[in-house]
Amino acid sequence: MGRRGPVPTPTATLKLRGSTLVTRRREQAEAQGPAGTPRCPDWLDKDGQIVWRQLVPQLKAMHVLTRIDAHALARYCRLWGRWRKAEAFIDQHGEMYPIKDDAGKVKCLQQWPQVAIAGKLAQQLTRLEQEFGMTPSSRTRIQVGRPAAAEFDAKERFFDTG
Repeated sequence: MGRRGPVPTPTATLKLRGSTLVTRRREQAEAQGPAGTPRCPDWLDKDGQIVWRQLVPQLKAMHVLTRIDAHALARYCRLWGRWRKAEAFIDQHGEMYPIKDDAGKVKCLQQWPQVAIAGKLAQQLTRLEQEFGMTPSSRTRIQVGRPAAAEFDAKERFFDTG
C-alpha cells in the first residue's frame, strides 16, 4: 500500500509562511538540493532545448532551481514538446474525423487519438509546473528570498545576473 495523505510541504516553505509546524528534527532530516544551475541534457530534442533555455533563467530568477532538478526539468521540456506537437496536429486536422459507412455516408464522428494525448500531457505538465512554482496559485504558496552569496558555488556567483 502506498503512502497516504497530502505531500509534505518543504521546511523552507513552512518557514517562509511563518508556520509553527517546523521542528528541529524535521529541519535536520530534510534533504537540500545542491546550489547551481542544471545543464541541459544532450538527449533532449530541439523543442525541449528551446523550452529549457527559456525556463532555466526564469526559474533561477525565482530561486527555485537547483542542479538536482535537471531530470524533472528535462521531463517537463520533453513533455512540453510532445504536447505542442499534439496540439499542432489538432490545429491542422481538428478534434474529430468522420466514420463513414459503405455507401460513403457519415455514421458518426470519432475523436483523434492526439486529443486524448494532448489532454494527458497537459495534466502531467500542470503537475510539474506546480512543482516548480510556474502557476499563479502555486507561486502564492512559495515565497523564496534571495539566497546568501555563500550558497552559490565559487564560479557561479560571477555569472549570476539577478
